[in-house]
Amino acid sequence: MKTANGHEIIQLFESWSPKFYALDDDPIGLQIGQLNRPVQKVLVTLDVTLEVVQEAIDQKCQMILAHHPPIFRPLKNLRTDSPSGEMFALCIKHDIAVYAAHTNLDVAPGGVNDLLAEALGLQEINILEETYAEPMMKLAVYVPTSASEDLRKSLARAGAGKIGNYDSCSFSSTGIGRFQPLEGANPTIGTKNHLEEVNEDKVEVVFPASNKAKVLKAMYTHHPYEEVAFDLWTQDTKTQEQGIGRIGSLEQPMSLDAFAQRVKDRLSVPFVRIVGEAGANIRKVAVLGGDGNKYIQKAKRAGADVLVTGDLYFHVAQDAQALGLNVIDPGHHVESIMKKGVSEKMNGMCKEKKFDCTFVASKISTEPFRIL
Repeated sequence: MKTANGHEIIQLFESWSPKFYALDDDPIGLQIGQLNRPVQKVLVTLDVTLEVVQEAIDQKCQMILAHHPPIFRPLKNLRTDSPSGEMFALCIKHDIAVYAAHTNLDVAPGGVNDLLAEALGLQEINILEETYAEPMMKLAVYVPTSASEDLRKSLARAGAGKIGNYDSCSFSSTGIGRFQPLEGANPTIGTKNHLEEVNEDKVEVVFPASNKAKVLKAMYTHHPYEEVAFDLWTQDTKTQEQGIGRIGSLEQPMSLDAFAQRVKDRLSVPFVRIVGEAGANIRKVAVLGGDGNKYIQKAKRAGADVLVTGDLYFHVAQDAQALGLNVIDPGHHVESIMKKGVSEKMNGMCKEKKFDCTFVASKISTEPFRIL
């Protein structure tokens, strides 16, 4: 097993929940401390409080991975006689790094919203609102027919030609390539100042834009020509579509109150707030962890019978009622489902990488409300 440093641990985490999934202006990433130190234990928490930091110290953790950023708005000062300042000071004193993964973890496959949807027993789960999609690019490169197969295999190894559940996809057409090497050239085929004609293949492959550098490096490395002739352009086709919220269906329809009881039981909350008639028929369910006030119109247009989300405003509840959309508000704290989910996911990924690092779920409840 390898003792990894914080950079390696976060690089592994971001291979699952990358920063570019986050919504605009979301203050994610490293917020306290540094990553250039060995990390053997990480505490996963919804919020970072004094009690949570003390738990990390007691557990001998070198890092805290939080869903809610402890520095959400710019700091005007850092007074250690305030609760938040004391928390920051305790982290620094004990060399505990704090990393926040907020909306990127909401969006990531297997992240907060998928965990909530699966806990509620939803099937045929889809994205509620797309927030990220990567454009596809297309490469057309001209290569001697004798070197075509080697180049195609090299491009495939670099990740080009993956379409859905297929890889190594390409198209080739054959023609005649013409060129005349000039003084200073070092041609693979032909002689200087003599027009050459060569049987060539035009090899075409597609790949995500983020893979451009790797694909072009493979092309240059494995192409026999001194100067490579190729075309490269961005397509309208998108890939890796990701988004906020989820929508899915129940195996069997149930009444609104019966489904609300399921929400209570499966998300372990003491009560829920409900908008809608008790006997309303529920089959299609939208779910969005945290504050979902902006998404009632989106849920309604997507055909949801009910939206499960937290922190519902009074007037937004009235708007949902007017739209004919049922809403169940189990509170913001249901996002704590991420503690167990992230710990299990990262422990599996660390095992695959042979990292000597353990992720543990915080046992501290950061729910500020109690029910009288």
